[in-house]
Amino acid sequence: MIENTERKLIYIASPYAGDVERNVEFARAACRYCIEWGHTPIAVHLLYPQILDDNDPTQRETGLRLGRHVLESCDEIWMCGNETSPGMKAELEVAESLGIPARFFGREQIIEAACPYSMPIQSGFGSMELQ
Repeated sequence: MIENTERKLIYIASPYAGDVERNVEFARAACRYCIEWGHTPIAVHLLYPQILDDNDPTQRETGLRLGRHVLESCDEIWMCGNETSPGMKAELEVAESLGIPARFFGREQIIEAACPYSMPIQSGFGSMELQ
C-alpha cells in the first residue's frame, strides 16, 4: 500500500451498463486501486443496482439522485476506464459544478496496479483481508 497521510473519500465513476459483469469487476478493481492509494472509495453503481431496479425509470432516477447526494460529500471523483459513459459524464458535470476535483485513470493502469483480493489492507485497527 502506498503511504498516504491525507485520506480522502473518493467517488469512483466507471462504466456499468453493457457488459455488466465485466464492468462490475472493473469497478471493484478501481475500488481496490483507490484503497491501495490509502483512500476510501465509494462506487454507487456497485451499491444501488443491488437495491433498486435499474430497468424501472422511477427507481433508476432514485438511484441517480442518491448517487449525486453521495458525490456531494466526496473529496474527489475518479474517472476510471478508457471510455466515458453518459452516466459518468453526468457525474463529472455534477462534480465540476460543485468544485470537486477530478482525476482520470485508464483501464490498463487500474487493472495492472489493483491489488488482488487476498492482499492484506492496513487500517487503523490492524490489518484485514479483503473478501
